[in-house]
Amino acid sequence: MRELPTGTVTLLFTDIEGSTRLLSQLGERYARVLEECRQLLRTAFSMHGGREVDTPLARHPWPEGASVRVRMGLHTGEPQMSAQDYVGQDVHRAARIMSAGHGGQVLLSQTTRDLVEHELPDGVQLRDLGEHRLKDLSSPSRLFQLVIVGVPAEFPPLKTLDSHPNNLPIQPTWLIGRQREVRAIERFLLRADVRLVTLTGPGGVGKTRLGLQVVADLIGAFVDGVYFVNLAPVRDAAFVVSAIAQALTLTESKEYALVDLLYAAQQAALAAPGQLRAGSRGRRTGGCPAGDLSEPQDRGDQPHGAPSAR
Repeated sequence: MRELPTGTVTLLFTDIEGSTRLLSQLGERYARVLEECRQLLRTAFSMHGGREVDTPLARHPWPEGASVRVRMGLHTGEPQMSAQDYVGQDVHRAARIMSAGHGGQVLLSQTTRDLVEHELPDGVQLRDLGEHRLKDLSSPSRLFQLVIVGVPAEFPPLKTLDSHPNNLPIQPTWLIGRQREVRAIERFLLRADVRLVTLTGPGGVGKTRLGLQVVADLIGAFVDGVYFVNLAPVRDAAFVVSAIAQALTLTESKEYALVDLLYAAQQAALAAPGQLRAGSRGRRTGGCPAGDLSEPQDRGDQPHGAPSAR
């Protein structure tokens, strides 16, 4: 087992923004850039006990004039230990905090902020960004941004659920595992030639939870947001349209019936090609034909025929 700290631990997740673009720009030199980035992080960890990061990355002279922008997320908790790594909800929370940020931005959870606010070095402050719903569908969390003198501190809105219209319900549990299924469904939803994805299986296996997590992860791809329509309590097909309209906040009027409003919204979406849209008022529903969730290397990324979805 690796020698890792136990008990209360501050977890740091990092990610290079636009790494695919950088790889295309630098080619084989990208590996050197990646290694330099990792070495800078290791040096910062060694010098500052894992607290002070990002400043050397922002000022480092990268090759080819490349702009390497790293986003970071920190959260303090008591992660569980596996044979080789940390696991558990605190690990997932740190990763979600990181994914909410932009390149060059460092985000902290409330817990981490409370631990370091009186130990910050000169030239470093914390900015309260307020409460945000992360894409793990948990209750809102208060986030803070590290502000360092001489480093850009203004960024677009955080990439959280609050940045897009939605009615996604708070979930009492985290989605652990299922990464393979999540990625496969996301590939289907992002295809321009598909309209519907159907998840089938026995009751209680987690179809709804899986579907909610997928659309939460992809909410930025749907310009008008995403909406959850709970049809479980509907026992009469005549009430399906009203359930959809209620979720989309459409109101029937004397001039238009609910079904006409939904049809008009769909037609408006078709008039705006090239954009993934979901929801109402000119929003297109994303999806794909029923197909299994095999990985691309197993069967290619194109479904053949229409086998039952798993």
